[in-house]
Amino acid sequence: MINSIRGTRGMAATPHALASESALAILREGGNAVEAMIAAAATIAVVYPHMNSIGGDAFACGAAARGASREWYGERGVTTAIPFRGGIAANTVAGTISGWAAAHDFSRESLGGKLPLARLLEDAIHYARAGIPVTRSQHVSTKDKRAELESQPGFADAFLPGGEVPRAASLFKQPRMAATLERLARAGLGDFYRGDLARSIAKDLAAIGSPVTLADLEAHATVWKKPLELRHRAGSVYNMPPPTQGLVSLLILGILDRFDLATLDPVGADYVHLAVEAVKQAFGVRDRHVTDPAYMSVAPQSLLAPSQIDALAARIDPRKAAPWGKGKGPADTIWMGVVDGEGRAVSFIQSIYHEFGSGVVLAESGINWQNRGASFSLDERALNFLRPGRKPFHTLNPAMALLDDGRTLVYGNMGGDGQPQSQSAVFTRTVAFGMEPQAAISAPRWLLGRTWGQTTDTLKLESRFAPEVVAELARRGHDIELLGAYDETMGHAQAIVRYPNGVLEGGADPRSDGSVAAF
Repeated sequence: MINSIRGTRGMAATPHALASESALAILREGGNAVEAMIAAAATIAVVYPHMNSIGGDAFACGAAARGASREWYGERGVTTAIPFRGGIAANTVAGTISGWAAAHDFSRESLGGKLPLARLLEDAIHYARAGIPVTRSQHVSTKDKRAELESQPGFADAFLPGGEVPRAASLFKQPRMAATLERLARAGLGDFYRGDLARSIAKDLAAIGSPVTLADLEAHATVWKKPLELRHRAGSVYNMPPPTQGLVSLLILGILDRFDLATLDPVGADYVHLAVEAVKQAFGVRDRHVTDPAYMSVAPQSLLAPSQIDALAARIDPRKAAPWGKGKGPADTIWMGVVDGEGRAVSFIQSIYHEFGSGVVLAESGINWQNRGASFSLDERALNFLRPGRKPFHTLNPAMALLDDGRTLVYGNMGGDGQPQSQSAVFTRTVAFGMEPQAAISAPRWLLGRTWGQTTDTLKLESRFAPEVVAELARRGHDIELLGAYDETMGHAQAIVRYPNGVLEGGADPRSDGSVAAF
């Protein structure tokens, strides 16, 4: 895919074509961008089941169970680190459905949305019942993770039909998920937390050894947050506040804004070096400060003060790589964007953390539960020490920019530590270098550290970078690892630009199964 897709009346960009089409169908029926995104979110939870689930966060963030504590884990023989798999890894409430509910309420109350919930979930219910064509991504992820996951409660029944890894292009059915989504369409999304479905979920979580109880589900509530804002030379850039790493994404862009990127080659060594060094500085701030905001000692917005960013940029040596430690590790996620004909724009992200989350699938509902709470530490000296009711650190961070030239940009990416890095590539290539969204997304990318499917902390480069660029980055001290030409490790990026004249222009990642749908 070389050219960006264009439209005027509405556009959706997602990492799975069926989710893009679900959103477009809602827009064609007169639905607004928020309604379209709810439909896309429901569909992608079904058609990309290894990447996200209604048992995850979206970004409404679930807190740790009130029974989850260092003592609780100690009683179960866990004293050093919370496992990433199994029932005791499923230690936080899933916020996804509450996020959909809050968005649906906002659509009706503030945007005049009229489409019923049953219509917004219709495609997802159909795909869950009739089956989805298995993607290569799902096939590979299931095959690679089978050994560590097939013994987890419910995993084999849900994801290994007939005891086998589903082949790409085979039909994969999720009848329990269809029934669960139908129940939500009928009873309302609140049933997930305070209804028959909540009681079913709580019973099944107890059966697998999770500390999450019915009381935890009933106590969960979504909270509207003011976004963080970076004042950039091109306009205002927005992202989510802690416990997400939205601050990191904005810091990277702020640091790079201190350099004259437009004079550089968008696939050259000087540009990549500066971007990687900006990542190191931003991650340092993240690892010192970002946690549940209730436990932070500094206001997150203050870390975006120009003086703070100036100091970070001044630490960068344009000719030499700074030392690098370890990242936060893998994450499986999806990002999607929708802009409607009125210019209302949605930047959205949904996740279960690692591939297949905790690996457990609840017996009655068929819900695959996240393992986001495995990011908590059991060391009371740690920034993200586990406490009952505390929110976990999140890699999730959907982005949006309102540019001074009148353009609106929604963009994002999946992939743990890779999210803010690919966001910086898409933003700077679109805004600083003037590339179309599709070209900005398709261009060779880099990734410092670990992400989903990776355990090394190297600087990973796609093989499409010129050999002289690779050699120069190595000469500057970067520990280089070459990956495939369009390697899925780099994540799935999408972006939509809306111009002042109403023209929409979008791109989807060739590394994903995605598309841009427009009319």
